[in-house]
Amino acid sequence: MSIASATTARTLPVPALNRPAAVLSGTGAALLANIVVWLLGVAAGGTFEMTNQGQVQSVAPGGIITLTVVPLLVGLTAAALISYKWVGVLRVAAVVGSLLAVGTIAMTVAADFDTASTIALSVTHLTLVPAIVVATEGLRRKLIEA
Repeated sequence: MSIASATTARTLPVPALNRPAAVLSGTGAALLANIVVWLLGVAAGGTFEMTNQGQVQSVAPGGIITLTVVPLLVGLTAAALISYKWVGVLRVAAVVGSLLAVGTIAMTVAADFDTASTIALSVTHLTLVPAIVVATEGLRRKLIEA
């Protein structure tokens, strides 16, 4: 005779967030993560430089900061504002935002960065996904509970 035991998956609860907290904490967390990824890329020998029309351009740290903060602030703010009328937009925003973050890795790979920079910059795209999902789900939880 065998004894079967039920296993329960442990999950981390997503906190309920108001609109400003969702937008700012999601953006801040992604920015912090991307700065850490950039520092690791520099430590690995990445230059974060590419050639554009014969000119060498550096994309770090300013480009990393700008390309993290601007899309997240715009996207999360738009989703937060639309959620006043339609809460379902938060799930749509999580999916669309995540797909855009992952899809834009192709532009990084196509550029002529060194290997360490390419890997680090690709990871910075991926750090946006959990920030987007947690921010939108946290806001959704707050609105559903209200």
